[in-house]
Amino acid sequence: MDKSKRSFLKSKRSVRRRLPPIESGDRIDYRNMSLISRFISEQGKILSRRVNRLTLKQQRLITVAIKQARILSLLPFLNNEKQFERTESTARTTGLRTRNK
Repeated sequence: MDKSKRSFLKSKRSVRRRLPPIESGDRIDYRNMSLISRFISEQGKILSRRVNRLTLKQQRLITVAIKQARILSLLPFLNNEKQFERTESTARTTGLRTRNK
């Protein structure tokens, strides 16, 4: 086969189409926690559109729904439990406590 005909052959790779994460029957709403929680990372951040495989319109609706759920305290703003743990006092505050007159 010469080079001119070889470029028109189809590749033998199979293309695996992934199913969209949101079906047409799913309603994007701030009350639908099972749907919304799929698009939030472990830290509580909204995942990007490329990671979610959503259309632009769906990503906008998901973002609005997540923000509404956060405002209504259905979702936490941060999902990091370590942030609230007390660690040892810093040197500045320790020095103030040890001074006794």
